[in-house]
Amino acid sequence: MITNFSNFTDNITAYGYLAACYISLAFLFTVHTFAQNLTSVEEKISKKDQKNLIKSSSNKKIEKITQRGPVKTEVKLGPSEPTIGDVLTLTLQVSAEAEVELLMPEFGQSLERFTILDFVPREVIDDQGKTIVTYRYRLQTSGSGPQSIPPLMIEFVDRRPGNRLAPEGEDAYEILTERIEFNIKSVVPSGAAKELKAPLGKLKPLGSIRTPIWVAIVGLGILLIGLPFLLRLWQQHRIGKRRRSAYDIANSRLSRLRSRPKPREEEIGIFFVELSDIVRRYLEDRFNLHAPELTTEEFLEVAATSPDLTSEHKSFLQEFLRQADQVKFAQHIPDAHSIDKALSSATNFLEQTKQDAPLLEEPVESQKKGNGDRSLQSDHSVVATDESTSTVSEQKRQNNG
Repeated sequence: MITNFSNFTDNITAYGYLAACYISLAFLFTVHTFAQNLTSVEEKISKKDQKNLIKSSSNKKIEKITQRGPVKTEVKLGPSEPTIGDVLTLTLQVSAEAEVELLMPEFGQSLERFTILDFVPREVIDDQGKTIVTYRYRLQTSGSGPQSIPPLMIEFVDRRPGNRLAPEGEDAYEILTERIEFNIKSVVPSGAAKELKAPLGKLKPLGSIRTPIWVAIVGLGILLIGLPFLLRLWQQHRIGKRRRSAYDIANSRLSRLRSRPKPREEEIGIFFVELSDIVRRYLEDRFNLHAPELTTEEFLEVAATSPDLTSEHKSFLQEFLRQADQVKFAQHIPDAHSIDKALSSATNFLEQTKQDAPLLEEPVESQKKGNGDRSLQSDHSVVATDESTSTVSEQKRQNNG
């Protein structure tokens, strides 16, 4: 713990010095850039005000409302003062009383002169039974000058009790929206000549920006000071240590075990040795239970007193570990269904207890090896330990009996 705290303190110090160096360097260049561009601040503010003015005018919309009997139409067009190239948003909203059937215009009807970029239809029925249909178009024009949205025709059938379905001799009632007149502004300034003229002359070259010598010296000094800390951090990165949770480590081992082919009859014992080792090591890392050093009976006694394990988890461990002991020591050969059930039970146990799993330092080199070699070596030691401890426990039970 003292070593880890010392490494943590050294890392914090290194990061702190490195950050201070580069913050100072960034501050110097920021001051230099600000000094070079100070004369353009007023121009930027003026452009920003102009953009805000354009944005404010673009938020305004032209609205037209028409109503006939139980049907009401509302047409909105924005922006109200568009410039050539702007995208126009045309919204047609039609609301009808309950039991009134709406017949909306076809897609793009009366809008042939515009380029339709997008179309979104929507229909809802509110709490009062009214039908509200909304058509939203995104349009674009090809030229400037006076433009208009022609009237749009909506038909409806009145199915309310006591009302005629449609006018005599007609299939449905008709309602027309009002025409919307607007003007597309040109980007050409007023009074500009129509014919193009030659440029006024060759543009003067921009003044070269010279960095003061003191800025370069200070910046180089900061880089030299921060270089050792940068090298140290790079070396620590090469060591390849990273922190992984106990769940991630166990789940990686379990995924590799699951991806292997089904064990043959002579390999089932080794398979269950590795599976039980994954669970035992996870218990040691996750719940601070020294499972690999205990027999199954001794471990179950310790697990019974753990406040972090629920009764369901304790029952799983009891059944799982005793099944593994039967395979390892009693030469029991489970069928394929039992093997799949053991894998599924171990996976569920990891998933149910992965929350708040502690972080562990694990070298990348061992991860590249897949932890498989280390696991198999530890599995053989676990077998030996389990066999010896199981024999001692059996002798104790015989003596007590």
